[in-house]
Amino acid sequence: MKTIGLLGGMSFESTIPYYKIINEEINKALGGLHSAKIILYSVDFAEIEECQKTDNWQKSAQILSGAAKNLEDAGADCIVLCTNTMHKVADEIQNAIDIPLLHIAQTCAEELKKNSIKKAALAGTKYTMQQDFYKKELAKNGIEVLIPEDNDIEIINNIIFQELCKGKFLKESKKEFIRIINSLVENGAEGIIFGCTEIGLLLNQDDLSIKVFDTTAIHAKKAAEFALQK
Repeated sequence: MKTIGLLGGMSFESTIPYYKIINEEINKALGGLHSAKIILYSVDFAEIEECQKTDNWQKSAQILSGAAKNLEDAGADCIVLCTNTMHKVADEIQNAIDIPLLHIAQTCAEELKKNSIKKAALAGTKYTMQQDFYKKELAKNGIEVLIPEDNDIEIINNIIFQELCKGKFLKESKKEFIRIINSLVENGAEGIIFGCTEIGLLLNQDDLSIKVFDTTAIHAKKAAEFALQK
């Protein structure tokens, strides 16, 4: 079994499901008392979030590249960056290491294609929704991306940073998410991408009529597949 290097802490709330899902998948595949070989490097999210706010992506790339290199030196066979937004610096991280970085948007695109989704709604931080680094990976696979209106983008972003990252899951916020997603369905979305690893802590498939693509679960399962490859 290969060793997975989890680069987490962004936020710690959404890193927890990664560990759980990966181990569940490994145990499902191998049975008995089998669990995953994982090395976890958890950063201080406050430092990363400050880089986001000040548009200092170079500094965040340096922090995460250094962490990824530490995971590689510790014996990791791949890197799993447990966040959507920070895949903005995925290329810089990959260039700093000699092991593969399993890209969250690429794994999501694969899942969308399996389900014949050609037009998908994207919910995430404002950086993920408004900038091109994430959407371009989906576009490469022929997937059209719909995002909310500007006011709704701010609502989602605030819920993520002020509530979900702090372990707060409010009914009012859930209703707002559902309202926004339903508006995207009306505009032709065939599926909804939970393009922030915390969203799945608030919503699930049972809450929505549209097909849900939870990037946390998709990414974690891809990591388990990698670990089991011969």
